[in-house]
Parts: sequence; structure tokens; C-alpha cells
Amino acid sequence: MPTLLKATSISKHFAGVHALRSVSFDLQAGEVHALVGENGAGKSTLIKIVTGAHQPDAGTLEIDGQAIIHNDPVTSRKLGIAPIYQQPALFPDLTVAENIAIGLEPGGPWRRIRWGQRRRLATELLARVGAAIHPDSVVDQLTMPEQQLVEIARALGAQASVLIMDEPTASLSEREVERLLRTIRDLRQQGVGVIYITHRLDELFQVADRVTVLRDGALVATRPVGELNHAGLIRLMVGRELTAIYPKQIVPLGENVLELRSVGCHESGIHNCHLEVRAGEIVGLAGLIGAGRTELAKILFGLTPADAGQILLRGRQVAIQAPSQAINLGIAYVPEDRRRHGVILDLPIAANTTLAILPRLFSTLRLNTDRERTLATSMVQRLAIKTPSIHSPAGQLSGGNQQKVALARWLATEPGLLILDEPTQGIDVGAKAEIHRLMGDLAARGLAVLMISSELPEILGMSDRVVVMHGGTVGGTLTRAEATQEKILALALGHGGDTARRAG
Repeated sequence: MPTLLKATSISKHFAGVHALRSVSFDLQAGEVHALVGENGAGKSTLIKIVTGAHQPDAGTLEIDGQAIIHNDPVTSRKLGIAPIYQQPALFPDLTVAENIAIGLEPGGPWRRIRWGQRRRLATELLARVGAAIHPDSVVDQLTMPEQQLVEIARALGAQASVLIMDEPTASLSEREVERLLRTIRDLRQQGVGVIYITHRLDELFQVADRVTVLRDGALVATRPVGELNHAGLIRLMVGRELTAIYPKQIVPLGENVLELRSVGCHESGIHNCHLEVRAGEIVGLAGLIGAGRTELAKILFGLTPADAGQILLRGRQVAIQAPSQAINLGIAYVPEDRRRHGVILDLPIAANTTLAILPRLFSTLRLNTDRERTLATSMVQRLAIKTPSIHSPAGQLSGGNQQKVALARWLATEPGLLILDEPTQGIDVGAKAEIHRLMGDLAARGLAVLMISSELPEILGMSDRVVVMHGGTVGGTLTRAEATQEKILALALGHGGDTARRAG
């Protein structure tokens, strides 16, 4: 098969930091070539050079055998390169059909827009990725997973010869992942080359032909997938044995920190939810996208207050009408979309870390910067955040380190209940193990943890109990001993039968 893309001895540095050191990479037609490594390994920098967002300091880039001297995003798109980044790059106020049409339809001030044709194309492309989304839906009203599917559909419509997928399944359910992987296999048969970046190693072994491993900006190895196993690949990525991605600690459980009795919210479609989380317990909240997991978290944090039922914290009924109330009650919420709601990209790490506790850092009318620096430094060390300084903007960090900063902000509030929405989404295996170990440590200290996750291995590996949502309510609860992937999926699909203790 012909070589679609060839990068040779690519180097790049930023402010004295070597992001890439003489890295070579190539992609064949009809191949899925996985690009893996820990956060900060250089994956995103290499992709930005391929797409023209960055210019290399040294090295050469060839597309279809043609040397590219001055690359930029417009040039790369014309040459058939279509990137799908981890965070969807869509226009929020436009419809799905309009977003998909951008870049696909011919320009010109006097052109006629064929709305019916535009909607039909959008519907066809969405069907190819298994997305049941109406083409007239406004993007701002879609969930993050739905936006991700729209982004993928738009790239498929561009008929690219090189498709770059950067964590395309990070926000997708298991069923949606399967549909996407089938789509990728179909594209491979059509001769499309796919660069596939993922931290979900199971997907890599299902779909990739070759894998290239980067570590600290350098090329470690390029191997056929058939020559590797999970343990060997992790060892290449992190440079050491990773003994446990899910280092679950079994600790004595305390009193009920949170109890929900028939809780509902008409606005968000949540009804008749029963749930308990005890001190020292990690409760995994599972379910398909649209089941109401994030909506329930927003109720608990006062973003969309409950209008039915009772919320009890340590046995005392409370009414949570706003996030400020939730914080004062000892509830912390790390949201799913870290770039929009988890961190403020332009603010330094120190300011991001202390944002939720600013009133505590003021003496008279002045911010106690010494306390802020001390707290931020301790959080950077505790969470192993990779940054040259606590004064660096959060936007300069890798995605996994941004997630750690988001977690640091809420740990700084010293909560009694920590709600984690997709806590390891887009995080590499090494950082994932660190986050899981931290969750175990927090639970061991008596913190109650409610963990929302679309990754069933994470749910099974870290949960003391599994609560499964379906159709806006709790469909059933499984103990750690009872929980299996099959039972969780059955409850998520509304077919639990007698496999779990029904809530309510």
C-alpha cells in the first residue's frame, strides 16, 4: 500500500522545553496507526505539526510523496488531512447540519443553499457513526458525546485520505465505541489511513495495525500490534512496570454521607432516584449516554435544583439551590468537560487551584498570595501535575494535567462528598493509575465518592457498589461482588430483571 504521510526526524521545542526530539512516523493507505504515550509525551505536538498548526524546528514532512515546505491548516485540509481533536471544534450557535456543511460546500457570496440536500447529507453522515441526532439540532444543546459524534461525521464528509482521531471515544458509551470502531474498519477497507490516538488500550488492540510509542518527546518504538500485549505496551509507554491500573482499596465504611429519596427534577428529566453513598465508599454511577448520570450530578451540585424528593447529607435534609450552597455543605463536583467547566485556561495553575476557596484566602481586602502559593504547590506535588511552574497558564498543560488541576480545585475545598464525572477521560494509563490511587486514598480517609464513568473496567475496578441509571432514574444497584459487565449493561438497557436490587 502507498505511503500517505511520512514525518522524518521531526523536532520541536517551546520555551526551552523539547516537545519532540527527532521523531519519525509514517502512515500507509488502508492502515490504522495508533499513536500512544503518556500526557506530555509529544503526541499532540506531532499531530499539530502534521495539520500545520505548528511548524517543526527540524525534520521533513511528506504527504503522498510530496515534500511540504510551508504547511498550515488550510494546506493540510486541501491535501486530505482531517483532524478530530479531543475537544470538538464546532460552532455552538449553528445547527448540526450547518456545522457539517462548513468546509464541505462550495463558497461564494451568490451561491444557493440547498437546505434539503444539506440535511440529507448530515443525516447520512450521522447514521454512519451511529448517532441518532436530528440535523436541525443546535450544537450548544447537545451533550459533549453528541458533539464528538458530529465532529467525526463532519470529518467523514470531507472524504479525507488521512483521518486523525485524537481520543475520539473519550466521551462515548460502550455501544457507541463499537459503532465507531466498525466505521474505522470500513474506512480502512476504503484505503483511508487513520492516525488513532487513545488511552484506551483495549480499543487499540481491536482496531490498530501498528502502534508508535512516544515518551518524553522521543520515539520509543514502532511495532505491529500483533507483537505486543497490554503489559508490554504499558511498559513501553511509562518506562516501568505498571502493576495496577485499578489499585482498589477495601476500607471500612462509615455513616451515610449522601442519601436520595425519590429525588427528581422535571427540567432535566430525572425522576424517582434513590441512592446512598457512605463515608469511605466509592459508588460507581453507570449507564448509557442520556441515562441521566450527569443530570443527577448537576442536581446534587445545585446547577439544576431538585423539585421532588429529599436530599439528605449525614441524615439531615437539605435543599441545594445553587453551587455555593453545595460547596458550603461539603459537596465538590469535578465536571466532565474540563476545558469548558473544569479549568479556566488563561488563568495560572495557582489561581485555578484556589478558585473555589477564594474567600478563605483573603485577609481584610487582600489576597494572601503566600497561602495561595503554598496550597497550589502542595496540590501540584500531591497530584503529580507536570508543569514548569504554578504560575503557568492551565491552557499550556496537557489534557490529563488539566484534569488534575480541575481535581485539585475541588480537593482544596476539603469536601465530604466528591462527585467525579468521567475522572480519567483523556488521561494516559500512568496518570489514570495515579488518579485511581488518589481516589482510594481519599476514600480511605473517609471521603464519600460518587464516580460517573462510561468505562466499564473503571466502574468494575474502582467501585464498592455500582448504581446503574436508565431513562432518568436508578434502574438497579449491584454490590462489588455482584457487578459484571453483562449485568451492568442489562440494567443500562432496562432489562435488569432480577440481576440487581431494584431501587425505589
